[in-house]
Amino acid sequence: MEKDTTYVALDDSKRKIVAGILRPDETAPELREIPNDPQHIRRLFTRLQRERPVTACYEAGVSGYDLYRQLRALGVACDVIAPALTPRRPGRRIKTDRRDAAKLVHLYRAGELTAIHVPDEVEEAGRDLTRCRDDIRRDVLRWRHRVLKLLARHGRLYLVGRNWSQAHWRWIREQRFDLPPLQRAFEASLFALEQALARQAELDQEIEALAETAPYREPVGWLRCFRGIDTLSAMILLAEVVDFQRFHRPRELMAYLGLVPSEYSSGETQRRGALTKAGNAHARRILVEAAWHYRHRPTVGHALATRSHGQPPAVVAQAWRAQQRLHRRYRHLVGHGKRPPVAVAAIARELVGFIWAAMTGHESRLQTA
Repeated sequence: MEKDTTYVALDDSKRKIVAGILRPDETAPELREIPNDPQHIRRLFTRLQRERPVTACYEAGVSGYDLYRQLRALGVACDVIAPALTPRRPGRRIKTDRRDAAKLVHLYRAGELTAIHVPDEVEEAGRDLTRCRDDIRRDVLRWRHRVLKLLARHGRLYLVGRNWSQAHWRWIREQRFDLPPLQRAFEASLFALEQALARQAELDQEIEALAETAPYREPVGWLRCFRGIDTLSAMILLAEVVDFQRFHRPRELMAYLGLVPSEYSSGETQRRGALTKAGNAHARRILVEAAWHYRHRPTVGHALATRSHGQPPAVVAQAWRAQQRLHRRYRHLVGHGKRPPVAVAAIARELVGFIWAAMTGHESRLQTA
């Protein structure tokens, strides 16, 4: 940290910002409260920049990266801090915006904070699109449950086939109730489900179209070589991870995705527990879903062969090695008494290593070529 720099920590909310300003050779920060609008932010930092260089930080939250981009446009170095990794004192029971700003600026100058990777506007737009689709996916699941539970409460059970097949849909649409209020409730629930499915299908088309454009086209093709990963899964992974090169080792990516086991060890005692689940939940879900495919023996079916056609041989070979290794690993874990969900979590963790090797290895070769 530079000794002639003014450090500023911002505790931002919807209407106001509390700024903790720590100048060189000062131990107590100056606290200022300003409205949360670009004009007042520009005025504050322009005044501070007249004195000496300024660097700022704030914790990631609902404000997103707009404040970060405002400060960067003013020529202010800015870091967005991971809130979960901010040190906290267990004995403190008083929390205010002013106290938070003062604590944050002290930690920032001491170098005790962890900055996150900030995507650019194009990357953030792609991530918002995939997350919107994921929200609608959850809405579809909820409305499906509501429709089925409504029918089950009134003795309408479908027992002759699989749910949500074409025959099941025909059976649902044929249902009628004698009481008008009940019929109206059923129609409204079914209409909401159909609308959610239509919105999901529209976003699927948008994401597939986006995957055909730069900078997604090549990395999406590489990821689709892996079993269990298609266009939507590849887009979610790329939107959440953004750049695989920023992880120097596969274990760093595994930890970022929350796929490493928790641990509480002291002295000669070692205790390891469930997955930390402390990282990116969107990408973790995709990887666990993909890991279930490795229960089956290694093979290259028609769909996987089509996806792998024309892709770099090194990536295709890495995906094939992943199939062989992960299937053996799954059989070994299950054969030694591990429950399938536990084994699949371990497979997902190892799958991250294969994906990291394929993405970083091929990208580095492209850069040196």
